[in-house]
Amino acid sequence: MSTPRSQATTPSSTTTVLDLKGDVAALTAALMNIESVSGHEKTLADAVEAALRLLPHLSITRNGDAIVARTELGLAERIILAGHLDTVPLPTATGSRGTVPSSWDGEVLYGRGATDMKGGVAVQLALAARLSAPSKDLTFIFYDHEEVAAAKSGLGRLVLENRELLNADFGILLEPTNGTVEGGCNGTIRFEATTRGLAAHSARAWMGENAIHAAAPILARLAAYEPATVNVDGLDYRESMNAVKIHGGTAGNVIPDGCVVEINYRFAPDKTPAQAQAHVRELLGGFELVCTDSSAGARPGLNAPAAASFVAAVGREPLPKYGWTDVARLSEMGIPAVNFGPGDALLAHSDNEHVHAEAIRECLAALTRWLS
Repeated sequence: MSTPRSQATTPSSTTTVLDLKGDVAALTAALMNIESVSGHEKTLADAVEAALRLLPHLSITRNGDAIVARTELGLAERIILAGHLDTVPLPTATGSRGTVPSSWDGEVLYGRGATDMKGGVAVQLALAARLSAPSKDLTFIFYDHEEVAAAKSGLGRLVLENRELLNADFGILLEPTNGTVEGGCNGTIRFEATTRGLAAHSARAWMGENAIHAAAPILARLAAYEPATVNVDGLDYRESMNAVKIHGGTAGNVIPDGCVVEINYRFAPDKTPAQAQAHVRELLGGFELVCTDSSAGARPGLNAPAAASFVAAVGREPLPKYGWTDVARLSEMGIPAVNFGPGDALLAHSDNEHVHAEAIRECLAALTRWLS
């Protein structure tokens, strides 16, 4: 008989012991030292679960490699603090510093996951250990498979299988934001635009029709496109639409009979995916378009009662989140949510990924002030 996902796992004798009450920057390094590329989160999930089960004020549920830890104090408000355990694959370039294990250069921590998002996960764990009597009930979510196809998302699985554990008044996703509250997120939609031709020998090109040449008007329309900046609930979201990949042809001496241009449109959260799709189809009317993926954005979430006090505790003017994040999943459940975490998002996935120790400590301090 298989073991239900929600049951506790038994940590092995090799499970890494995490110190949740020490320096949160050192905890970040310890998390980074456990490789957790998407699909291989189990070792880190085991360590996180083992550390959380030592905290008697939390109830713990595990679903695959996702973990939910909750206080049950019966307080008036409940806040979600969420973060993913996985990273993108390790860099292959010689001399890269975005590796596992991590390394220190003074107070700067280098390695895969430094910004995306082991610093944020460390802050979650530190809060879980230190706030046994918070001012608001807390739900900590640690989940797998964020860096791959949305269908594999551990948070998506929790929504389907453990929805009752995710009810909350407000959510914070600890993705890197340089310690500034970033409201909501843009939506994203992808298309394949296909042009078709007639194959022929390139020495007798007049016998064929070049599908790659036929894609030129698609590229011209995209190059001339002027993306909008849309104000949504006081924040300006910059849109973009770009060709992100193109492929076609079979050989160096054959006129290509097919070409595919892959297109990504990042749209402001005032639009639904259906509206975004209509916008792309209008721009590229006359071409064969197939929508391959779409995810709704999320409005800023700053109108929630908890948002004003949180922004005041952080002490910085909120900004929009241009990229898509899992605040959109929370928003779909009716939970207003923002992004807030240590590190520069521009360094995420890079061969030079790093985070300053003080940035992690400041993020922890701001959340501690607000939740204490």
